[in-house]
Amino acid sequence: MDEQGGTATILDAEPVPHATPLVTGAARDVGDDELNQQITDTLGELFRHAHDLGQGIAADFGLTVSDTKALIMLEAPMTMKDLGLRMGCDPSFVTSVADALEKRGLARREPSQRDRRSKNLVLTSEGVMMRDRLCAELSARAPWCTTLDTSERRCLLGLMRKMLRSRGRG
Repeated sequence: MDEQGGTATILDAEPVPHATPLVTGAARDVGDDELNQQITDTLGELFRHAHDLGQGIAADFGLTVSDTKALIMLEAPMTMKDLGLRMGCDPSFVTSVADALEKRGLARREPSQRDRRSKNLVLTSEGVMMRDRLCAELSARAPWCTTLDTSERRCLLGLMRKMLRSRGRG
């Protein structure tokens, strides 16, 4: 029962299988340690789900996860170095991704206009179509797209950005 004489409220309709549902109210107050553990467990499950989703979508299109990630990130021509920074990987790995995309006719290398020593990776028309199809598939299957309304997605994005801004503090 809660303070108004009702029952306790479960805030998570579909809890992580190995975690206790978050319950509030007089029946059960959750302490910070348990709340933090539930957040950690739930984030882990969400990361695994997103990883599996990414692998599935990539496989459906005959791509690797890295190739898919690069295609989605290539909104405009970008140097291989910048793409590596965005992907969070070593520049030498970007070379293999660029090779794979070129081999499939999805991208090409061009000299950078800013720095002729650098190469830009540019999507071909086939690459743009593939990128659009990948983005549409992700939007159709990603839990933040299929489960959350617009205001919830805005809130989620704001919370994620707030956490990212706090990196290195604490």
